[in-house]
Amino acid sequence: MVILHLKRGDENLFLYETDVNENTTDVVKDITAIYNGRLKVERICMEMEELATHGTLLPPEMIGLTDEQIEELKLKDIWSEKCIPSGGFIFNKDPIGRRNGQQPKENMQEVLRNAMRDARELIDKKLVLTKRPLNLKIVGEAINLLRGAVTIVYPMQLPPHDYIRQEFTNTEDLSGTQASRDVIEPSKAQLWFAGRLLLNDKKLSEFIGNNNKTKVVVKLNQHGQGPPGREPVITEDIRRQMMADSYRRQEELKKLEMDEDDNYLNSSWADSGILKRQAHGLENVRFRVG
Repeated sequence: MVILHLKRGDENLFLYETDVNENTTDVVKDITAIYNGRLKVERICMEMEELATHGTLLPPEMIGLTDEQIEELKLKDIWSEKCIPSGGFIFNKDPIGRRNGQQPKENMQEVLRNAMRDARELIDKKLVLTKRPLNLKIVGEAINLLRGAVTIVYPMQLPPHDYIRQEFTNTEDLSGTQASRDVIEPSKAQLWFAGRLLLNDKKLSEFIGNNNKTKVVVKLNQHGQGPPGREPVITEDIRRQMMADSYRRQEELKKLEMDEDDNYLNSSWADSGILKRQAHGLENVRFRVG
C-alpha cells in the first residue's frame, strides 16, 4: 500500500494509506472527510473543556448578558433544570457569560477530560512520527468516545442549542466563525503532489507512479487557492545541522587567525634537537633536584 503524507501548507496532518490503482476522486473525498473530521474532534474537545468547567451552553438570547440584564429582560434558561449532570453540580460562574455555571462534580469532570485526552491521541499529528496512518474509522472512534462521555455525564442529553450536541448531530452552523475558514468543502477540495494537481476520475498511479510500496508528500487545499509551496530540498533538521557546522568552521578559522605566526615553534615536531636526544635515549628525561 502507498502512504500519502498529508500536509496543509508546511503543517504535518496525518498519514493516509491507499493503493496506486484507486480513483483520485475517491482518495480526495476520503482525505477531506478525515481532515474535516479531525477539526470536528478538536472543536468538540474545546467545547467540552468549557462544559467540564462551566456547564451547558446558555440559550442564544442570554449569551453575553449580565445577571441584571437577564432579570430586566425576564429571560430564563429552561434547560438548566432539565440538563443536570450526573451526581449534581457545583456552581462555577462563567466569566464571559456563555454557559450556565452548573459545573459537574469532580468525578464527572474526570470522565469528560479522559475522553478528550483519548480522542485527541487517536488523531494526534504525532502519529506521523510514529508512522501510523489515519482513517475515517479512527476519526469516528474518537467522536464516539466523546459522545459516550457526554452521555455518561448528561444522560438527559445536552440542550438542543449546545454546540456539542449540534456537532454530534452534524447540525452545527460555523458561518462567521474562524473554524469555518479551516473546514474544506468536499466539492472544493484539491490534492497536490510535487506541484501537480491530482485531476478527478484518474488513477492515482498516473500522478505518483506504479510503486505501491512508497511514501509521498501530498498537500491539501481548496479550489481557487492555487498550488501550494513545494517541499524544501533539505529538511529543517539538515538545515540546522549545516548551519551548526558552518558556525563551528567559522569559529575555528577565527582562532587560527588570532594565533601568532610562530606559535608552531612550541610544538614537539619543531624541536631541532629531538632526533639527537632520541638517539641517546634522553627523550622525556626529567631531573629532580634534592
